Formats: sequence, C-alpha cells, structure tokens
Amino acid sequence: MGGIYWLASYPKSGNTWFRAVLANYMSDSEAPVGINELNTGAIASSRGWVDDVIGFDTADLTQAEVQSLRPRVYRWASRDDAVGYHKIHDAYSCDDDGRPLVDDLATLGAIYLVRNPLDVAPSLANHNGIDIDGAISLMANPNHALARGTKSLKDQLLQVMGTWSDHVNSWTRAPDLNLMILRYEDMLAKPTEAFGQALTFLGLSVEATRLARAIGFSTFDALSAQEAQTGFRERPGKAERFFREGRAGSWREALTSAQVDRIIGTHHDVMTRFGYLDAEGNLPLP
Repeated sequence: MGGIYWLASYPKSGNTWFRAVLANYMSDSEAPVGINELNTGAIASSRGWVDDVIGFDTADLTQAEVQSLRPRVYRWASRDDAVGYHKIHDAYSCDDDGRPLVDDLATLGAIYLVRNPLDVAPSLANHNGIDIDGAISLMANPNHALARGTKSLKDQLLQVMGTWSDHVNSWTRAPDLNLMILRYEDMLAKPTEAFGQALTFLGLSVEATRLARAIGFSTFDALSAQEAQTGFRERPGKAERFFREGRAGSWREALTSAQVDRIIGTHHDVMTRFGYLDAEGNLPLP
C-alpha cells in the first residue's frame, strides 16, 4: 500500500525548486526533466484530481462540500501501491470533528518549506502581478485564501491560507504529523546536505552522484533557462516570469525600510523562531 508525502509551503518558498530536484532525482536520467513535467504528484487543490477520484464533477458542489470531501479523496488515493509526493499550499487545518484536511491515514509525512518573509514578499508581488505593499498586506491577512471566487469555475479548489505566520505555525505545530522542516536558505547554502536529508525523510535511498546531478539540473539558472525556452505552465498570467530571483537576501534591494518594518512587525515571533531575526529581534548581518 502506498501513501502520501506532502510538500507543503506558503507560495514562493521553494516548492517548485524542491520538486525539480525530486523529479530529477527520481528520473535518474542523463538529461534534465522538463519544468512542465515535474510529475511528482498532483497539487492537493487540483479540482481534476478530486473529480477523478470521486467520479463526478465538483462544479455541482459548494466549496464547503468540496472541502469536506478532500480528506476522503486523499485517503482513497493513498490506496494506490505507489507513494505520492504532492505539493500543497493550503494551511494545515482540521474540520469540526478534528479530522485533518490531509487525512492522517493517507499521510506518510510532510516536508514544510519555509522562507524568509522579507524575500517572500517581493517574489509574491511578482507572482500575483501586484505591488509589494499589496503582497505584504496579503501576507498579513488572516482571511487570505486562494481560489476563493465562485463566479467562474477554477482548476484549483479553495485553499485557506491565513497570514504567513498562521500558515507556518499551522504546519510546523501540527499535532502528530510526521514532519520535516526545511528552510529555503539552507537549501541554498547546503544543498547536498539539505536535499539529502529530505530524500531520506521521503523514504528514498540517497546516491551521491545521482543527487549531485539532480541538484545541478535544478539550479535557478537551469530552471530559468528552461522557462525562457519553453515557458512554464505554473506561471500565472500576471507574472512576467516564474523564476524571478532565486537567492536569499534580495529583499535588501527590493524593500523600503518601511516595508521591512511592516513585515517584521507582523511576523516577528515566527521570524525569530526560524532565525530570520536574532534573539533581540534584530536582523542578522548579511
């Protein structure tokens, strides 16, 4: 019997990069996997995945009805013999009966990818086609959700997000969840160690040469070059490009001091917890 490993993150925190490394590692090919073929598993909010499992069109259901079905869908999907590695942007949540959205019987574990919110903000602004102040406001909105609108049918189902801090805490403090936390900055600074530990957590044996090749095929420059050549289907229409920066600390050029203060003021506690602020609440030196 299979099961599901969730690759969870707030948007623009390295999920696509992680999936690129994973897809290239699993492919074990001499050529890189195309960025439009990162088939590690459907995103948890895929309407098509849910429709395929339940056998009818969720367009006929309310958002609340669909949300109540999703844990059952994941449980049924986990009956497959293959292990799935599925991206998810939803915050970790439970229904009124205490049943997790990511059904506990279906779930083998989760990797939560976290990134400095100072770097998330300009990347999210580009991704959504909004200004940075708008992105900062989204990250501070406790009622923020993706695909909330009901005027037209979307390929993606409702994804409750909350604030950036809410989202991080929901996953990293989820009770009884087999969890690995992986910082974007550690993936950059120590890729062999970070990705090696993640592959081990996902139940995969680690082969050094194979891992080095997968990491090499998945550098920012390599993925950006692929996007320039073939386009990337996950790029939203409002974004000029998906792979925009790919480095830590770019916020120092992108944000004003007032914007930095807004982000720190809202997310101080979680930023301190993950080392983005020091014990005194100060920004660490570059």
